[in-house]
Amino acid sequence: MKLYHYPKCSTCKQAIKFLRERGADAQLINIVEQTPSAQELEQMLAIYNGNIKKLFNTSGIQYRELAIKDRLPALSTQQAIELLVNNGMLIKRPFLLLGGNSQVKGAVGFKPEEWSELLV
Repeated sequence: MKLYHYPKCSTCKQAIKFLRERGADAQLINIVEQTPSAQELEQMLAIYNGNIKKLFNTSGIQYRELAIKDRLPALSTQQAIELLVNNGMLIKRPFLLLGGNSQVKGAVGFKPEEWSELLV
């Protein structure tokens, strides 16, 4: 289990606490220092049925500064993933991945009820 997080993010801190309270052993990765790989982003994209916008931190400063909202419709999936791979602050967090290559589960953002289902 991998949890990409931003240490200063209060929602990420809640997610880490949630996992620890349930005895879940997650590898904690600072999303600014190491972004999810293109493959991991593509796996998460599949979980969200190809909705690339779900992977973006739409409330983030850089999302607004880079005018991603306006640019996103014209970007290919690969171009959008490339943006995310190169800038962890654009990725919605926390970013949780569980399982191996064939049985990947995951979620972006922290919703306790959704995360509880993932941990079963």
